[in-house]
Amino acid sequence: MSKEEESSVYHVQDEVSLLRASLGGEVEAWGEIVSRYKEAILGLCVGFLRNHPDAEDISHDTFIRAYENLHRYHMEKRFSTWIFTIASNLCRNRLRYRRRHPIVPLPVQMEGGCSPAITIAQEDRQAQIRQGLSRLSYRYRAPITLRYYNDLSYHQIARILSLPEGTIKTHIHRGKARLRQEIGKMEVVNHAQG
Repeated sequence: MSKEEESSVYHVQDEVSLLRASLGGEVEAWGEIVSRYKEAILGLCVGFLRNHPDAEDISHDTFIRAYENLHRYHMEKRFSTWIFTIASNLCRNRLRYRRRHPIVPLPVQMEGGCSPAITIAQEDRQAQIRQGLSRLSYRYRAPITLRYYNDLSYHQIARILSLPEGTIKTHIHRGKARLRQEIGKMEVVNHAQG
């Protein structure tokens, strides 16, 4: 069987078959798992860490850690919850490390000199939301990111963050209220400057 034929076989296989093949040492099967989850894991990490290079590092570490511990994964449970839990824990560890070892951030350089006149309203709103999220504490930012950027259920988020489902709902509700306040503050500042 050619590599192209193997690749197409992996695309139609169900996740459990891919995970079993990965446990058996089939690198292509694990590659398919990575390709299915890489964007979601990176998005989760960016949402938690607010730093793209750190998020990329943690994303890579997540897949390495998951592969090394795949024998501990219970096939009857959702793989997405398991791997999101690994990513979430690694993000928490990175945030703890940052608190203990603060660094002075370098000024961010904008690529291509984007002009506000070119930016469309929807992109501006998304930027405001991301900026507002970055100002929220991890307690609120984590469940909101999992819910709205990764489309997870309250139950899944509760398992990933090791919190009761009711607490997750409360944190999302309060986090959304605080996010609206942050966006409102930014709009007032932007209006005053304009």
